[in-house]
Amino acid sequence: MVDSTLYTTSGVLRTMELILGLPPMSQYDAAATPMYNAFQVSAVPAPFAHRDARVSLTEMNGPNSPGAAASNAMNFVEADMTPERELNEILWWSIRGQQSTMPPPMHAAFIRPVAGAGGDDDDLWDRIARPK
Repeated sequence: MVDSTLYTTSGVLRTMELILGLPPMSQYDAAATPMYNAFQVSAVPAPFAHRDARVSLTEMNGPNSPGAAASNAMNFVEADMTPERELNEILWWSIRGQQSTMPPPMHAAFIRPVAGAGGDDDDLWDRIARPK
């Protein structure tokens, strides 16, 4: 059986809390969907067949790899100090090849207009979504 339920990190946390008999730590994990469908009612002790990895787990990019010099000069010590676009390109090229083109980044935000802020909701949404 395949479980296609969308689980969040809060859902994983909520599942652990339920297994351990702990109360929710916040409103987010209290409202999260527990991972009920990912588990069976009883254990299945049947053995499994080991399958070797299909890709090398020890392979690393060498010092002459595309972007190696640039990424070696980046600051990974401090959070968010690496240039996002450049690092993403280096990672893309290491997986897809240097001749491939990385798709443009997609950034999204959830904006909910507030009613009664000087006009009806449609006018407010127009001001937020289409600034002058």
